[in-house]
Amino acid sequence: MPKIYAVSDGSGTTADTVARAALAQFDTQIEVQKYPRIRSLEKIRELVAQAAKEQAIVVHTFASSELRSEMYSAGRANHVPTIDLLGPLLVRLSETLSAQPRAQPGVFKPFETGYLQRIDALDFAVRHDDGLRRDEIDQAEIVLVGVSRTAKTPISIYLAYRGWLVANLPIVVGLEPPKKLFELPKNRVIGLSISLERLTQLRRFGEEHPGISPIFYGDPEYMRKEVAYAQEIFERGGWPLVDMSHKSVEEAAAEILTLVSVPETQMDA
Repeated sequence: MPKIYAVSDGSGTTADTVARAALAQFDTQIEVQKYPRIRSLEKIRELVAQAAKEQAIVVHTFASSELRSEMYSAGRANHVPTIDLLGPLLVRLSETLSAQPRAQPGVFKPFETGYLQRIDALDFAVRHDDGLRRDEIDQAEIVLVGVSRTAKTPISIYLAYRGWLVANLPIVVGLEPPKKLFELPKNRVIGLSISLERLTQLRRFGEEHPGISPIFYGDPEYMRKEVAYAQEIFERGGWPLVDMSHKSVEEAAAEILTLVSVPETQMDA
């Protein structure tokens, strides 16, 4: 059975929603896969080649005219049907308004007012909580990384309600994070650090983490190793950090959104 790829240089929400709305008119079960933040010609070629193998139809909402053109060319070369949901409208509006579009992805945030879109974001957070579906973390707009009891799940849910696609991964001593995590843009991965003293307090009253032996979960020496190992992972990734030792979920979320908005080029400076 064919698939539909909903592709965008933004969140992909519009392409995904339109595709699902169209499918609702048919008595058929076709999978819709969302591919957000596709912003290079090479990524488009790779995606179209994959679509050809899976006999998929591509619907897209690229703000960039260059990316729209490349999608059209790649689709023709690979015999993949591609449907441009945004381009024709942008052209007509440009003619009517005598103005050029900004060609800036992510300007429109339907999550902010759309109930169904917020539900989709919350569903994404739940399905990608605590390391689940780690092979799909590149679909997330924000990936939170930290040891157990650094509020990864509450922050994920809070940000999801604000419309962000959030995944979170636990750091466990001896367990190597997925390679794909280190390949993501640095401003999409946030390390949640915590002091040993605060972690000890939280572990004293918290539930055990399924990835950590009950024998070690509250052991001071093991927690010291966890904090050190987490710092090693953070430094290797070069990600921005949010100290969760004394922050509320709301404070941490606000800081995270500020960090995510910083271009990766500035982070490397």
